[in-house]
Amino acid sequence: MKQVQFECRRASKRAMPTGQGKDAQPEGRPELGELDGIPLAKATCQEWSRIQSFQAKPDDLLICTYPKAGTTWIQEIVDMIQQEGDLEKCQRAPVHHRHPFIEWARPPQPSGVDQANAMPSPRTLKTHLPVQLLPRSFWEQNCKFLYVARNAKDCMVSYFHFQRMSKVVPAPGTWQEYFETFMAGKVGWGPWYDHVKGWWKAKDTHRVLYLFYEDIKKDPKREIQKVMQFIGKQLDEATVDKIVRHTSFEVMKDNPMANRAGVPISVMDLSISPFMRKGTVGDWKNHFTVAQNERFNEDYQRKMADTTLTFTMEL
Repeated sequence: MKQVQFECRRASKRAMPTGQGKDAQPEGRPELGELDGIPLAKATCQEWSRIQSFQAKPDDLLICTYPKAGTTWIQEIVDMIQQEGDLEKCQRAPVHHRHPFIEWARPPQPSGVDQANAMPSPRTLKTHLPVQLLPRSFWEQNCKFLYVARNAKDCMVSYFHFQRMSKVVPAPGTWQEYFETFMAGKVGWGPWYDHVKGWWKAKDTHRVLYLFYEDIKKDPKREIQKVMQFIGKQLDEATVDKIVRHTSFEVMKDNPMANRAGVPISVMDLSISPFMRKGTVGDWKNHFTVAQNERFNEDYQRKMADTTLTFTMEL
């Protein structure tokens, strides 16, 4: 996988939606930096040399997603499989502490790299990075990658609500402004289109299990069994059924180890929007206007014309 050297720089003003320039960011909301044209948190940019030199190990499992594509869901599924359905073990820490987020940086807290380096093998790690920004060692060590993709429209809606309540990312502006920002790929971790296509292509040459959010929603047991096979775990049917039950949205939204209930209000204001908001397929229909949908579909067809990748927009 090609590796490039990147220069960390501030994202241009064009990268911000209307009214979201530096002076307009409320409550000290940060702007994004930029690496090779991909918007990322400035703290991540400043940590970039350490992230790029991160040393993966052959038995690492890397959970990879575009933001708001079911990351916490697949993390909980993987952990329950690894812990063989032992609920007590899965309550040992919040899910975001169980799987170090390799590009996470928010001084003075330990960085994702620090957390990963302190973790004994075998490690399960997490990233939102597109393929071209992933540390080279993951490819060199022939690691296993578990990718979950979610349809672009629902990703956009979920990301919009996340940015409304998270204080450590730029404010999204109005829905109309955010619609434009997302379509232009000027959100954290860059364009959805390039992200899902890049990982789809990577599966042809690397050990990538590529799953779809909508498939997990439709038939969770079948998709959980795919994950089990991929990571080399054999569990009896009763345990699999238990995992299906305890990783359902209804159970996870009330699980303080998954729903970010302990996160300070200075980081996430869950009264604005819960971290686990709906977990459905097709919520975009409650947000997109007819005109937005038509425009999005035209743009989508153009940007996805060069891939065999297809998505379910509603169930």
